[in-house]
Amino acid sequence: MNRITKKFEEKETGEKLMNLFITAGYPDLESTVDLILGFEQNGADMIELGMPFSDPLADGPTIQYSSDVAIEAGISIDKIFEMVAEVRTKSEIPIILMGYMNPVLRYGVSEFCKKARQVGVDGLILPDIPIEESGLIEKEAKMNGLPVIYLVAPNTTDERMVLADEKSDGFVYCVSVTGVTGARDGEEVSKSVSQFIQKVRTKVTKNPVMIGFGIKSHADAERIAANADGFIVGSALIDKIRASYPNENWKQDVFKFVHSLKFGS
Repeated sequence: MNRITKKFEEKETGEKLMNLFITAGYPDLESTVDLILGFEQNGADMIELGMPFSDPLADGPTIQYSSDVAIEAGISIDKIFEMVAEVRTKSEIPIILMGYMNPVLRYGVSEFCKKARQVGVDGLILPDIPIEESGLIEKEAKMNGLPVIYLVAPNTTDERMVLADEKSDGFVYCVSVTGVTGARDGEEVSKSVSQFIQKVRTKVTKNPVMIGFGIKSHADAERIAANADGFIVGSALIDKIRASYPNENWKQDVFKFVHSLKFGS
């Protein structure tokens, strides 16, 4: 059984799974594995490991910045695979690679999917691939047992929500607001997201629903993910790392933040 599916099957009634996004190679190449393992110890249920790209479409300034730092440090697809392989020697936490199609095409779609499977990747999120062009990745991903997870947003049509559900495997990623990634006012987001999630629930019936964009605290997560199966935090986590690094106890500060996201303290 795929680790993502297993995680949802093991979820307790009413529990909200926490999915954390971290840019591979940020704040430095040596810290990614330790961060992933520390996130798991402090409540993370799955990890989105960002593949930095110089020309992102969906990322706001925070994640753009972290990607630039990682690229300058020499991050590469092969280094990311090495990080996943190292995590797999110590943990079974689901790891989803998230990024853009250009680096995958350059690496070679077939080779990318084979290597991802070999090192223990559990799924792919490629926000710049429209469902109609999913053939670029879908066949090779399926051949290698890699779920492809699609996104829906408040401006997604009913028909495309149904299609995203049909093609996704693991969960459907709900973007709480239209626009790029970034921490927002959680109360404002929660006011606009309730109707959206209700609509998603009538169209997405095969997969669990995870919601992201704009969550920066436990209170935000409780409000915004009230009718979802879990929540995703990225920009707020990167912001916390940026504010803490390279202070002496920066990892401990970041892990405390992660713990508070999941448990409220």
